[in-house]
Amino acid sequence: MKKRVYLDYSATTPMKKEVLDEMLPFFNVQFGNPSSIHCFGRENKAAIDKSRTTIAKTLNAGVDEIFFTGGGSESDNWAIKGVASALKNKGKHIITTEIEHHAVLHTCQFLEKEGYDVTYLKVDKYGLIDIEELKAAIRPDTILITIMYANNEIGTLQPIKEIGKIAKENKIIFHTDAVQAYGNIEMDVNELGVDLMSLSAHKVYGPKGIGLLYIRKGTKIQPIIHGGAQERRRRAGTENVPAIVGFGKAAELAYENIEEHSSRLIYLRDKLINGLTEKIPFVHLNGHPTKRLPGNVNISIEFIEGESLLLMLDMVGVACSSGSACTSGSLDPSHVLMAIGLTHETAHGSLRLTIGDYTTEEDIDYVIENLPPIVERLRQMSPLYEKVKGGN
Repeated sequence: MKKRVYLDYSATTPMKKEVLDEMLPFFNVQFGNPSSIHCFGRENKAAIDKSRTTIAKTLNAGVDEIFFTGGGSESDNWAIKGVASALKNKGKHIITTEIEHHAVLHTCQFLEKEGYDVTYLKVDKYGLIDIEELKAAIRPDTILITIMYANNEIGTLQPIKEIGKIAKENKIIFHTDAVQAYGNIEMDVNELGVDLMSLSAHKVYGPKGIGLLYIRKGTKIQPIIHGGAQERRRRAGTENVPAIVGFGKAAELAYENIEEHSSRLIYLRDKLINGLTEKIPFVHLNGHPTKRLPGNVNISIEFIEGESLLLMLDMVGVACSSGSACTSGSLDPSHVLMAIGLTHETAHGSLRLTIGDYTTEEDIDYVIENLPPIVERLRQMSPLYEKVKGGN
């Protein structure tokens, strides 16, 4: 059987057995509606409360500050639209960055059509914002700053604590999309100074279709889903109890040995980066060399096309993703890679390999062994590479 290596943990993670085991009874044994007052309902409400408490502890947040949603994208939408609606009489200016997840960017673009003004901060070659540019962008009518904790493509970590301090000093609500960061690094919402934080379970070995929005007590925000009184009248809809239970268990497991987990990923990440950059010429790392997610490797390989590279890697059993959006039917390169200054050609030859709990050192060695000959094969079809190679 062909060896299979999964290096796309930033896209999604496999659910852990302990998580699935915790969830199973809530599909057919403990099936009650948490809003019901009888014992079937009370049991499930208690299960939700348990998960809420577990997750709150991982963030050093209040239990009543955790609100479950249908995923990270819904959480981002709620944070941005909810604040915009609640504070529209105070101001209509929002600050974000050029490299946010589309759940943030498209929401901001939607609000622009509704009469809001959005400032998109530029980033440097590593994907970091300039704190002074953030300060300069603040206006009297600024109501929200929304900047992601860790970039989903290049893994760069933003200075969230500094941003939180600036937001607080200017009495501006601060939201961060921490979907990629959660479960990979320690985080304390009070130390960071965030008012809103988006998380998703399927990035931490939990189920898909469940996320949450941390809302600091006293933050002005309107619901975007109306109906019942669930989630303390903030987010209507019968709770997805099995998924919430799974999220709680996944969060517990993620933060049991977070330092050991991060150290292991950093070791494998750096081994992969060094192995590939040493064996393949004309390769460079995208994102910050140290201020990055423990398991993120994003490289640009010149003189090749990303989609062909992905297909050939898949043929040898390696699953990863490209910096190019061409695999989703678009010929446009990644907006993140363009924002950090890559050319269209270089961006199209980018590769994201993300490492997780089930990645072994043998997997890393396998990629280091198999990727260079694939690159060489593809480059043999590039007249430009032959010209550059001949000139060396």
